[in-house]
Amino acid sequence: ARGPSTFIPLGEIPQGGGESSLHPLLEAFVSAGRVDHVAMVMGLHPQYLSSFWKTQYLLLRMDGPLPYHKRHYIAIMAAARHRCSYLVGLHMGEFLQVGGNPAWLQGLHCAPQKLRNLNEINKLLAHRPWLITKEHIEALLKPGEDSWSLAELVQALVLLTHYHSLASFVFGCGIKPEGDQDVENSCWAPSPHSDSSPASDDTMGGSGGTDAMQELEVLMERMKLLQEHQLEEEGVTQEEMATRFELEKTESLLVPSSDILDPSLQSNIRCFLEDPEFGYKDFTRRGEQAPPTFRAQ
Repeated sequence: ARGPSTFIPLGEIPQGGGESSLHPLLEAFVSAGRVDHVAMVMGLHPQYLSSFWKTQYLLLRMDGPLPYHKRHYIAIMAAARHRCSYLVGLHMGEFLQVGGNPAWLQGLHCAPQKLRNLNEINKLLAHRPWLITKEHIEALLKPGEDSWSLAELVQALVLLTHYHSLASFVFGCGIKPEGDQDVENSCWAPSPHSDSSPASDDTMGGSGGTDAMQELEVLMERMKLLQEHQLEEEGVTQEEMATRFELEKTESLLVPSSDILDPSLQSNIRCFLEDPEFGYKDFTRRGEQAPPTFRAQ
């Protein structure tokens, strides 16, 4: 289907002149260089787009401790953790436009060590934020050649969390690649459970069906283990077992399957990932000691 979103008909997307509150915003986007597909979809809710655009502009364009090119590189790092190639491709272009070094785009290993030091806290924020401790912050602020100032680190962390969240918006709204982006490097993010693009009609064809069968086998194995544990425990009710089954089913959907590490993963994502197998793991489970949490207040 034509338009910026797989899920929303083109005729429902505002085209600039319809909403009086939207028109100045789109003009502002045009003056900044382009109206991307995220902005076009958000235009369905002009007040939300207004808040989003002001926040985005403040983070990327206004005065701050981080140079513009490093802000876009941090956005790339954050989007890559969620395999969101739409945002990775978008900010690779922005990175070059503001004078970034093209060599850095060959991969995280080509970036300065100071940016690479963000990798650990980036992957924790993306997948298991409850594991972050004050030691992670102290390590980045520790005096040295590649140390971060507090102001720089605050801006970097806000950028990371902003783009982790924006990746979810891109997936949820089925945002399609811009017309001028390289289709072969598909700015589509791969489905967590198949190699098919979200626009594919044959979602169970090819490796997708195989992956689904593998996931079903894993889920059945987990259920079998739960039943064995039930026999070993006393006083476990049917309601409790039903709850555990649902938990296992939910987790099986949230944990990326092995195909996410496939060599065919888009090169514009893979090169920015270190420790790519690190992913979501349930925060706390019955009978297990909860991990320590880092509380700001």
